[in-house]
Amino acid sequence: MKKLAIVTATRAEYGILHPLIVRLLACEKWETQVIVTGTHLEEEFGYTCREIEQDGVPIYKKISITEKGDDAYAVSRTMANALCGFGAYFKDEKPDLLILLGDRTEMLAIASAAMNEQIPIAHLHGGELTQGAVDECVRHALTKMSYLHFASAEQYRRRIIQMGEEPSRVFNVGALGVENILREQLLSRRELKEAVDFPADQPYAVVTFHPVTLEKETAEQQVRELLAAMKSRKDLFFLITKANSDAGGRRINELLEAETEKYPNMKLVASLGMKKYLSAVKYAKFVLGNSSSGIIEAPALQVPTVNIGDRQQGRMMAESIVNCQPECTSILAAIDRALEMEGTCCANPYGDGHTSEKIVAILETYMSMDHIDLKKKFYDQPEIR
Repeated sequence: MKKLAIVTATRAEYGILHPLIVRLLACEKWETQVIVTGTHLEEEFGYTCREIEQDGVPIYKKISITEKGDDAYAVSRTMANALCGFGAYFKDEKPDLLILLGDRTEMLAIASAAMNEQIPIAHLHGGELTQGAVDECVRHALTKMSYLHFASAEQYRRRIIQMGEEPSRVFNVGALGVENILREQLLSRRELKEAVDFPADQPYAVVTFHPVTLEKETAEQQVRELLAAMKSRKDLFFLITKANSDAGGRRINELLEAETEKYPNMKLVASLGMKKYLSAVKYAKFVLGNSSSGIIEAPALQVPTVNIGDRQQGRMMAESIVNCQPECTSILAAIDRALEMEGTCCANPYGDGHTSEKIVAILETYMSMDHIDLKKKFYDQPEIR
């Protein structure tokens, strides 16, 4: 029987991948191996491996890669660990296909190890732009290393083709995050209040702020501006999830840990998990920060987003997203505009909620092939006259 491997390294990534993982595991045409790595295995980031196990998802292998530290060299060491750890896994297991999502640096190392073992890669969320983060060049590099492409919107599908990928291997399937929203049974407001222990019956916002990795040493100042804005809005409660492990992420978390304890209108959590996070967004007045979830998931729940700074610049954005500068006064003005949008419906460009079903149907064709020819030809688009 053929083997398919799917990798998850962070809480947010697993939340997105969950419906696909469940559907892959239910397919009897191949063996699905779920590989858990990255911050899932770190207590500092909530040891979110437990959440995967609580979901009843069988973990085939845990590969520890994350180095301590908050600088570029720590990221490089983590990538080196991923290259070695996954290199050994690919050498021993030889999966017939590897599924990777997104744009994180450890995924670049994992893809490199797969490439060395001539293992075909299926990539999710290629073709997107995030001009304020190193994620963009990592994402495009993963596109060129991959054989199959599952884009979240038609504009992104066309961009992947523009990068020289053969159109027959590039599919617009929508975003898995939208599927989670439309198909997952979310918590009631009362259940959410009890599960997270915060005043969900009061006006609140969900906050996630990550470092802008293409800006040098701006994380601390930007999070101080964000904290100043939240402090001044005593009429709102702020439920804050910690930043990821990008360079600068630990410093953001240190500041949040030190400051949020001082203010009764703030609560900081390491991780909510997919169901509690989406439930919290559902009842929130708005989402605040610079996470992709504010761009993709929040509009599907008809919740406005205050998007801070340049981290998500270049992504397709619904009309419910208010962009602002990473400055207290700009953030406060954007919050006012978001509150005015309450109850306003908007179109979401990221699919119809059938993403995992579409992906598995496509995979069935390729997993049934005797051999996948990795000698890709560069697709030159017809000349525009």
